[in-house]
Amino acid sequence: MSHIPQIDYDTASDDIRQAHDEEVRVRGRMTNMKRTLLHSPAAHRIYAEWFTLRAELNPAVGDREIWIFSHAISKSCNSKIAITFFRRALMNAGFDPDALVLSDRERLLADFGTAIVADSNAIPAAIWERLKQLYPAKVLVDLVAFAGIMLATAVFNNVVEIDFDPELEAFAEGAARPVTSG
Repeated sequence: MSHIPQIDYDTASDDIRQAHDEEVRVRGRMTNMKRTLLHSPAAHRIYAEWFTLRAELNPAVGDREIWIFSHAISKSCNSKIAITFFRRALMNAGFDPDALVLSDRERLLADFGTAIVADSNAIPAAIWERLKQLYPAKVLVDLVAFAGIMLATAVFNNVVEIDFDPELEAFAEGAARPVTSG
């Protein structure tokens, strides 16, 4: 059970309700993490910059690549909610996260994400060399900043013990495969 409750929309302040309504308008849904972060609209806004950096990285880093990068960070942090969020993204795009065949770029991004979590002071030189061959400085800055927000998200979910979103349950590791159309 979460150490911090989710906001109660009906009794929340106007600024919290406005931030909630804007999130639903822009993203179409409200997760348990976001409902908890909304106790501080400023904290919610900072974490939502994930979407800003994601947009900055596109198209240099495609959707599947960013999902694999994010999933590697989430796995390394043992963040069940974040792991499952990216499993869902992969599965909804028609990929089996338990049987992915990674391209060289995807393997590099997965290795980078794992290395960031393992020891951010010791990213292997070979990883940096390959990244610099593929991406300009701006993309590298955005990628590292994006990783920082992914880490912050995993830490927030883990420390607060955010309640698992019911809509993610079918995508969790070991869950029966959801039926998808198409």
